Amino acid sequence: MRTHWQKKPLLIRGAIPGFAPLLERSELIDLAAQDGVESRLVVQPHGGKGKWQFKRGPFARRTLPPFKQPAWTLLVQGVDLHDQRVHALMNQFRFVPDARLDDVMISYATDGGGVGPHYDNYDVFLLQAHGRRRWRIGRQKDKTLVADMPLKILAHFKPEQEFVLEPGDMLYLPPNWAHDGIAEGDCMTYSIGFKSPNQGELAREMLQRIADEAGEMFADGVYRDPDQGAVVNPAQIPPGIQQFASAALLAALKDSELVNQVLGAYLSEPKANVWFEGGAKLAASADTAVGVILDRRSRMVYDARHVHINGESFRAGGRDARLMRVLADTRALSATQVAQLSADARELVGQWCEDGWLHAAE
Repeated sequence: MRTHWQKKPLLIRGAIPGFAPLLERSELIDLAAQDGVESRLVVQPHGGKGKWQFKRGPFARRTLPPFKQPAWTLLVQGVDLHDQRVHALMNQFRFVPDARLDDVMISYATDGGGVGPHYDNYDVFLLQAHGRRRWRIGRQKDKTLVADMPLKILAHFKPEQEFVLEPGDMLYLPPNWAHDGIAEGDCMTYSIGFKSPNQGELAREMLQRIADEAGEMFADGVYRDPDQGAVVNPAQIPPGIQQFASAALLAALKDSELVNQVLGAYLSEPKANVWFEGGAKLAASADTAVGVILDRRSRMVYDARHVHINGESFRAGGRDARLMRVLADTRALSATQVAQLSADARELVGQWCEDGWLHAAE
C-alpha cells in the first residue's frame, strides 16, 4: 500500500500458489444466463476485419459463440454476490477499506479474446485463474478513443511493459493506467475492483439524502418578515429569503453528524440488482443467543458514532458500538458476543436476520 497503491503497477508472481478457478466454466455460463446478474459479451472481428460486437446479458447458452471460435470474451460482474467461494476470495483484499472495495468480475475468453486497450478510473487487481493472458500496460497520456465503437478502446495505445500471467499470478494497476489483456488459449481472469466515486456523484447523492432529513431538521424553521415594507418591484426576490435559504443550507452542511450519517448510508448501499431472502428472526433473550454472520451481499461500515448497514444508519455507543464494529470488521459475532449486546441491540440483530442481512452461524 505504501509503495504501489494509486502510484504504480505491481506484478506478483505466485500471489496465490496453486490457484484454480473457483467456478467451472459451465457455472460461470449458468450465472450469465440469470436475470439480476450483470454480464456482457465482447466479440472481436475475425482476422482484424469487421466490427467489434458488444451485448449485455442475460445470455442463454445457445446464444454464446462456440468455444472453438477465437477472440470472444464473456464478462460476469459481481460474482462475489452470488457465490460464497468468490466472496471469500474478495475478503482477502480487505487490507483496503470496505468503503472502497467493490466486487469481483470474472472474464472467460477464448484464444485471442480481450476487450481492447482501455483504462479504468479505479484500482484493480487482475488475478489469473486459468490459462494464460498477455498484458500490455502503459501510462498513456493520449486518451483519445476509437470512434464509432461500442467499447471505449484507446485509439493510440502505447504499451511500456508486457507480462504473461499464469494461474496464481496477479497484476495490480492504479487508476488510469492503460492496459490490454489478450488470452493465449482459453483463459479465465478474476478482476477485483474498487469504488472510486467522483465528487459530483458523491455531492449529488449526499445532498439528496440530506434533503430527505432536512424536513425534520428544520420542522420549526418558518420564514418570517415582520420588517418587510411595501414594494414597488414585487417580482424581485427579497434578500431576506435569500439569506434564510443560505443559512438553512449551511446549517445542514455544517452538521457533521448528519453528513457522516448520510455518507455511511451511501457507502453501505447495496447495488441495485441485490435483493435479500428473508430469514428467521432470532430470539432476543441473552440466554438463547446464537452466533451470527453477515450475508455475503450485506455491506456494513461504521464511523465514530454510527454503524451503517445496507443503506441504513444507526446510532451506537458503549459496548453495543464496540460489538457492532466487530461484526462489521469480522463479518461475524459469536453467541457469547451476541449475548453481550443490549436487549435493544439484540432485537435489532434479530430484525436484520429476519430481513436476510444476517444469518445464524452454523
